[in-house]
Parts: sequence; C-alpha cells; structure tokens
Amino acid sequence: MPLDSRLTPARLPGTFGNIDIYVFDQLLRGRITEDMRVLDAGCGSGRNSEYLMRCGARVFGVDAEQAAIDRVRATAAAAAPDLPEANFSVARLHELTFPNDHFDAVICCAVLHFAETTPMFEKSLAELWRVLKPGGVFFARLASSIGIESRETQIRNRRYRLPDGSDRLLVDEDYLLRLTSNLGAEQLDPLKTTVVQNMRAMTTWVLAKR
Repeated sequence: MPLDSRLTPARLPGTFGNIDIYVFDQLLRGRITEDMRVLDAGCGSGRNSEYLMRCGARVFGVDAEQAAIDRVRATAAAAAPDLPEANFSVARLHELTFPNDHFDAVICCAVLHFAETTPMFEKSLAELWRVLKPGGVFFARLASSIGIESRETQIRNRRYRLPDGSDRLLVDEDYLLRLTSNLGAEQLDPLKTTVVQNMRAMTTWVLAKR
C-alpha cells in the first residue's frame, strides 16, 4: 500500500514537531496521553512536548536556561495558546518546586547525563520521582557506557570523556537496575541502548511509579 501522500517529510514536523523517536514510541503505546499532566524536564524548546501541547495535555516545562524557557513559551503560544505561560519556568532538576505526586508523566530526554557528580544525578532523579504520581510514567534517555565500554576516558567517578569529545556522566546496566530497585519502580521496558558508531551510547529507561 502506498504511503499516504499527506505524510511527507515536509509535513511531519508540522504534526509531531521534532519529537525524539523514543518519546514518540511511548505515545504510540498509549503510555503518555493527552489527558495527562506532563512535566518536560530539561525541556529546551519543547520538541518532546509540542505534540502533546497540541493534543490538549497539561504540559509543564523546566530548564536551567532562561533562553530555553523563552523558546518553549513561544512553542506553547503557537501550539496551545490556552496553556499558561507560567507552566514553563527556569529551574534545576535537583531543586524542583512542584508538589509531591503532581504529574502523570515525566519526560527527561538527554538531560540527566549533564549532572556534574553522581550525588547531583541522584538528587535530580529523586526530585523527578517525587513529583510523579503513583502509577505515573517516567521516561529518561541518557548517555551510558553500554556498548562502548573501554572506549571512554574516565575523568572522575562516573564522569567520562566520550570518543566524540563530549564529557558526560555515564550510567551502566547495573547502576540503572539498582536505581530502579531503590525507587521501588516497575520497569516498563527493558533497557534499550543505541550505539552511534562507537562514539557514544544513549540508553532509554522507562519506569512506572508504584
């Protein structure tokens, strides 16, 4: 069957924005839906929440940079004019101001690996978990050492220089599974890792809060 002529590369961004394909997978499976209150943690310009805004989800976003918040507010103004501008604010992940059990879903895509230290990483994770409701979905995509072991250079503790020249805090399978257990979480998907030609690896971590 031929591809619907409406689904051309030029038209797709107008429908879905520049959403990460792994976030899109969660939408396709009905885990993150339009009737949810969603936190886009480290939202940038809102590429992973723009489609949800258009669908009517109650989207909130935080980012450490004011410039990013200005961009996501512009995205929201175009995609969902009724969303309050105050839903998007400057904040660091380790010091969120939202109440406990506030969100149905938390999306944190390509952000956690910027933590400078393991304690800061774990504090950020604890905050994201605190604001998620029981039964809620936690989605993270973050840099890992899975599949590129011995190709990275350790700087200190879990912080490494990758073959692509970037510095990241790297997780591995044992660490993520231990964190999952410590959170008392249900693992919704097995860990899935994409290795980019031995230069870097990105792992998808999807949990439900019990």
